[in-house]
Amino acid sequence: MIKQTLTIAFIYVLSILGFTTLASRSYAADNNVKTIAINAKKSSVHWIGKKIVGQHSGSVNIQTGNIVIKNELLAGGYFVIDMRSLKNEDLKDASYNKKLVNHLNSADFFNVTEYPTATAKITKVSVISPNEYSVTADFTIKGITKSVTFPTTLKTGGNGYKGNANITLDRTLWDIRYGSSSFFEGIGDKAIKNEFELKVNIVSN
Repeated sequence: MIKQTLTIAFIYVLSILGFTTLASRSYAADNNVKTIAINAKKSSVHWIGKKIVGQHSGSVNIQTGNIVIKNELLAGGYFVIDMRSLKNEDLKDASYNKKLVNHLNSADFFNVTEYPTATAKITKVSVISPNEYSVTADFTIKGITKSVTFPTTLKTGGNGYKGNANITLDRTLWDIRYGSSSFFEGIGDKAIKNEFELKVNIVSN
């Protein structure tokens, strides 16, 4: 009876120690993952849209966002873009500037009234070097989600995280076809290229 009692007690102690060890490991693993909010005011998104003749450029604001860091490497992230903040920065004439922005906000392009935000969710990260990555993200624009892969860099220091990416998007994937020679014939030099570029800079503090 005494031997049986000691055996049960021994097994109980081992189970407690085992659970404690597993819990500690799990906690340690969780400590290796952290979600860092970005500073939307210090971060920026600049866009470039090209025509057959000429181009336009401007900016749009990040509304909110975060990056996920695992073992001090980029592992994920999520960003919300305020499409209502879209600006043109190359047209100096106020009337032409307003006309272009209003057109970009219309249903011909981003339909900002119905879709005031766009999002980007990182779904896959491949490490190229400690500061360089190949990132795949789901971009949701006008309610349509498409996956895009692009290079990005992310550096850390005493002042937090800083990252940048150059992203090329084919607008027709999100049903933005206005002025596209892929869908409209005979528009000649009035055609607008399908691809537009985003230059993204993020800061965490």
